[in-house]
Amino acid sequence: MERRTIGTGVLSVGAVGLGCMPMSWAYSGSRQRSEESLRAVHRALDLGSDLLDTADMYGPFTNELLLGRVLRERRADAFVSTKAGLLVGDQHIVANGRPGYVRRACDASLRRLQTDVIDLYQLHRADPEVPVEETWGAMADLVRAGKVRALGLCAVGARGGRRSGNGLYDGTLRQLKRVQQVFPVSAVQAELSVWSPEALTALLPWCAERGIGFLAAMPLGNGFLTGTLTPGQGFEPDDLRARHPRFTAEMMAANQPLVAGLRRVARRHGDDVTPAQVALSWVLAQGPQVVALPGTKRERWARENAAAAALRLTPEDLAEVAALPPALGSWD
Repeated sequence: MERRTIGTGVLSVGAVGLGCMPMSWAYSGSRQRSEESLRAVHRALDLGSDLLDTADMYGPFTNELLLGRVLRERRADAFVSTKAGLLVGDQHIVANGRPGYVRRACDASLRRLQTDVIDLYQLHRADPEVPVEETWGAMADLVRAGKVRALGLCAVGARGGRRSGNGLYDGTLRQLKRVQQVFPVSAVQAELSVWSPEALTALLPWCAERGIGFLAAMPLGNGFLTGTLTPGQGFEPDDLRARHPRFTAEMMAANQPLVAGLRRVARRHGDDVTPAQVALSWVLAQGPQVVALPGTKRERWARENAAAAALRLTPEDLAEVAALPPALGSWD
């Protein structure tokens, strides 16, 4: 497994990590099975996909508890990344960046994860009622206390309407510049995929110029880029894709050329290469500091995703992917 560095280079991780959110949050609840998810985590670690990305809000709390069952046996094999700053209520999510809350949240995450240190602690969202410097300062204190090794920031999502990549992450960049004055940012997490490339415009270059790691969230487009979803198949009400503007039957059909293009490239590399692996390889090709975080809860997909780190796209492949039509959503 190819290695990538987070921040200053002190922290080394596999090029493909494991997004653990689908195991207990945001995707079809009826298909969430803890034993199957545990097998997926163990397989990912076996294959070098050692960055396990979670958050206290996933579940809430159950995702960290699940990973804790693995970490109590294999802590030395894993790079643990979790997040704080969002509280899940009944039908709503609110930000909480108060320093006292951040300290309590970290201690609670350590207990659930069954570890004495978190490798990367990320601010999920800044609290509009609390200066981000105060929140970040509390997180920096956790590093000094030895509870956390490095800090990261999650970018505000890229699905705010019909905007292009220009200016989309301006708010996140302003936050990053402010918190950098308090304590170094080691990593930024943001959506990046063939169908959501907006981070390439300004956010990824900002990270690259400063040697900051970039964690590519949703690199498979919430599963669409795997080519395993059928237009009109429908999603359970608790599945985020049931309300996603690119997952209506009409838009899934309209965006099939993206999958077809990935499949063409995959065929050139062998019968066993998949569109998902091409999509992940494209993400990794965007820079040596990029780590892909595909989400899965199945051992089979964890194995397939890990293998994508060995796939090398040619300049012709990358040009073909770049020429694919932009993804459409119901707002287009």
